[in-house]
Amino acid sequence: MSTPIKVAVVYYSSTGTIAEVSKQIAQYAEKAGAEVRLLKAAELAPRSAIEANAAWAANAAATADVPEATPGDIEWADAVIFGSPTRFGNIASQLKQFIDTLGGLWAQGKLADKVYSGFTSSATTHGGQESTLLALYTSFHHFGGVVVAPGYTDPAKFADGNPYGTSHVDAQGNNPVDQTTREAARVQAERVVRITTALKAGLAAS
Repeated sequence: MSTPIKVAVVYYSSTGTIAEVSKQIAQYAEKAGAEVRLLKAAELAPRSAIEANAAWAANAAATADVPEATPGDIEWADAVIFGSPTRFGNIASQLKQFIDTLGGLWAQGKLADKVYSGFTSSATTHGGQESTLLALYTSFHHFGGVVVAPGYTDPAKFADGNPYGTSHVDAQGNNPVDQTTREAARVQAERVVRITTALKAGLAAS
C-alpha cells in the first residue's frame, strides 16, 4: 500500500466560520486517504478585542486545542490548504503574518513543487471572496507551488459558484455553514488529494 500524501489545513478564524469550513476540508481530505494536520494561525489581536465580541471569544475557546501552525508543518506537507476570512478583499493579517515566516523555507526551495489551495468567507455576497483567494494565490506562485483550485469540476461547484475555492457568506454570523459549503469543501479536498497524489507519483518517477 502506498504512503498517504500529507495535507496541512492552515486557517485563521475570528468568529468561527472559517474554523468550521477548515474542519470540513480536513475531514474530507482524510476520507480521501490523506494524512492531515489541522492547524491555526496565531492570533495577533489583543485579548480585550476578542473578549469584546462574544462570537470571537467563543471561537477562541472552542479552538483552544487546535495547534498553531509552524514552518515545520509546511515543510512536512505535500499539499497545503490555507483558509482566511476576507479582510477588505485580502487575507487576514494573522494568516499573512504566518505566511511571512516562511521566507527561510522559500530561500531553501522547500516551498516549491507542493500543491496549494485556499478557501474563504465574507459577511456579504461578493464581499471580496474571489479577490481574497487570488491575493492568496499570488504567494503560491512565488513559492513555485502548484495551485489547485476546484474550478467547475463538479456539479456542486455550480451551487457555491466560486471556481477559485470554497467560500461561504455568513451574514455576520446569521448564516451557519450549510450543505452547499460542505459540498464545495468536499470537492476541493478530494481534488487536492487526487492531484497531489498524481503529482507526487510523477515526481518520484522522474
